[in-house]
Amino acid sequence: MTVFNSLGSNYNFRSALRALAPRLGHHHLKLREFLGTKYGGEVILLHKGREAIELALRIIQKIDNLPQGTGVIITGFTCLALYQAVVKAGSIPFYLDIDEQGLNFSPEKLKAALETNPNIKAVIIQNTLGYPAATHEIAKICAEKGALLIEDLAHSVGSVYLDGKETGAFGDFAVLSFSQDKIIDSVSGGALIVRNSNYRIRAPYPLTDLGRGTQLMERFYPLFTWKIRKLYGIGIGKLIHLVLKKLHLLSQPIGRLDLQGLHLLPGWNCYLAKSQFNKLPSDLAHRRRIAHIYKAGIHSSFLSPLLAQQIDYANNLRFPIFTDKRDDLIDYLRQHKIFVSDIWYDAPVSPQKYLHLTNYQLGQCPVAEKISLKILNLPTHINVSEKEAEQIAELINAWVKQKA
Repeated sequence: MTVFNSLGSNYNFRSALRALAPRLGHHHLKLREFLGTKYGGEVILLHKGREAIELALRIIQKIDNLPQGTGVIITGFTCLALYQAVVKAGSIPFYLDIDEQGLNFSPEKLKAALETNPNIKAVIIQNTLGYPAATHEIAKICAEKGALLIEDLAHSVGSVYLDGKETGAFGDFAVLSFSQDKIIDSVSGGALIVRNSNYRIRAPYPLTDLGRGTQLMERFYPLFTWKIRKLYGIGIGKLIHLVLKKLHLLSQPIGRLDLQGLHLLPGWNCYLAKSQFNKLPSDLAHRRRIAHIYKAGIHSSFLSPLLAQQIDYANNLRFPIFTDKRDDLIDYLRQHKIFVSDIWYDAPVSPQKYLHLTNYQLGQCPVAEKISLKILNLPTHINVSEKEAEQIAELINAWVKQKA
């Protein structure tokens, strides 16, 4: 068995060929109409989810006539892409620490932050790894304090809040990402849904066409990663992986850090994203089954009781476990061809190697700092079978006995 946490996790040979096939038709229109109906708002399709966040903040600034440097609350357990989106929009990120048992900030922390920081004009809620935050309470607080709510669904398409409403039902804006290894995966892509009618723009926002070279590289990503996974066990896949990375021919989730502007999502990405939505119910059911296998099979000391209770509400983008000896466990699993070293998140603003590029100061979010040293996410995607999930749980328990 060879299992990757990501690296083209949502693709098989058939979907890899589908990404390469020419796509004619009105795929932009079809995806916009679908998302507009599903989430109830005006839809703008972009190349990245981070571009959708940047555009949401720019629209808020323009319509509300806000000065540069207004505050935006984000979770203190996130990625560089979100930080960059806020900064590129001319806003200042304000970090809220996560709860001890969960992966999101609490309504109480949000209320205190808004009461003491009148400069904050927007709140971004993340639903980390697909586990729902208390967004119904958060939305009420935002309305009371005059802050706009952006639901970032990059991790949480298909998740359900504890009151039964699907993610995306509360925000003034909803943002989606269709990037690699997300629930909806079209290699790249994002969408902004403007739900609050006061912020719908009359004229189309100017978007730049994506370069042909970038499009070509992204179209080959599913085929490249399918080959790497298939041939990894005999060593050839590892060599292909190294060569493609060396030649910069393998599209990366974090993307180019210097890419400026907002870009139109190509039609072939729209087709793939809509195809992924069509199979979303079966994908969610699979991920839920895998998550329950981990919950039942892995020693309880590795689990968060709160997150374990939320499996049937979450889309289970990953299944998080927690250990003080994470590197040892990663090495042990690697010896058994289970590759889980791509950690979400290894720092309050991840990846750790780029933390110095942000305005985060150590000590701002102590819980997130502690969790980022302990969290290890297990795969739940379509290329992990139920039998393989059982074997992964058994390997983790065997490692525990070795360390006892």
